Amino acid sequence: MKYQAKNMFFGVAILSAMLVGCASTDTDSSGQAGADTVDTYTETTDTIKDTTYNTDEMASLETVFYFEFDQATLTVKARKALDAQIARLKKTTGPVRLEGHADERGTREYNIALGERRAISVADYMAINGIPRYRIETVSYGEERPLAFGQSESTYSQNRRVELK
Repeated sequence: MKYQAKNMFFGVAILSAMLVGCASTDTDSSGQAGADTVDTYTETTDTIKDTTYNTDEMASLETVFYFEFDQATLTVKARKALDAQIARLKKTTGPVRLEGHADERGTREYNIALGERRAISVADYMAINGIPRYRIETVSYGEERPLAFGQSESTYSQNRRVELK
């Protein structure tokens, strides 16, 4: 019991010394504390301005890219729409999310994999054309989030897509 009390006392003493050592404030050469905080805030604000998107420009560009049945290859139309998005994205530094989708035909597992291949296809095209890969996130929803409901080719074709968010 006596040893436990000693060990606890030394443990509390060491922890207190560590906390006191961390409680210091930085001062610059003029003796003012917190001067770096203002500079950091300014830099952060500038970065935020760079990552914001012009909503008018975003609205005028396509953000949904469609695919043929059971395919993950970009169509010519999708490539042209992606080229416009890539030009816009090169002016920003924010992240890009690509959500892959499939129509309801096929198993759930197959459609998840197909949606992922489609999202990766778009991501690869963007990376080849100058968007850093670390900015691009891909996710697949397979058949779980359809845009259109029904069992016709026109509804199926609307669900075979990748959405850029």
